[in-house]
Amino acid sequence: MNLEQARFNMIEQQIRPWDVSDADVLHLLSVVKREDFVPLAHKALAFVDMEIPLPGGQCMLAPRVEARMLQDLALHKHETVLEVGAGSGFMAALLAHRAQRVISLEINAELVALARSNLQKAGIHNAEVRQADGSVGTHSEGPFNAIVLSGSVAEVPHALLAQLKVGGRLMAIVGEEPMMQATIVTRTSQTDYRTTTPWDTVAPRLLNFPQSSKFTF
Repeated sequence: MNLEQARFNMIEQQIRPWDVSDADVLHLLSVVKREDFVPLAHKALAFVDMEIPLPGGQCMLAPRVEARMLQDLALHKHETVLEVGAGSGFMAALLAHRAQRVISLEINAELVALARSNLQKAGIHNAEVRQADGSVGTHSEGPFNAIVLSGSVAEVPHALLAQLKVGGRLMAIVGEEPMMQATIVTRTSQTDYRTTTPWDTVAPRLLNFPQSSKFTF
């Protein structure tokens, strides 16, 4: 397989048509080697428009979903980011190129080891993977400029929203199958939040998050 041609096709045929037009994001996807974060058994699928299986029943999100989430977070180089669900470490790698520091929480020990190894091999030193239950975040490190959930949840826990700085934003895929919504929650003050739902998709569930309630932002 011609890796560079496959990468180019992924960007031009999957990602750009999905309203990802940020030149910096598109460039980043051309230089961060996605294939290096894919388990060996699935290397041939690295650039396919699909979720890729990972140990522990988890998966890498489809490339276009990762790219759109990265674009919509609109990170700046001075910002600190919390990721929930490290997976293979690929999203953490992308975030690390856009932010000053990334803390990625992963509940599965095998994935913690995989993500750490992949990030080290990629020469990324400003992303740290910790084994932890991401549904409660990490109060000792917050508040954060941005929080990204690399998977879907029925609803966003208050515990995570409380760890946003004023002006900070949380990106998650929220809802129930067959259609979920990409959801951006921006903290506008100590007590107020603004929510937008710019696009629809479906993604596998993150572990240990609460099920649906009647609460809305």
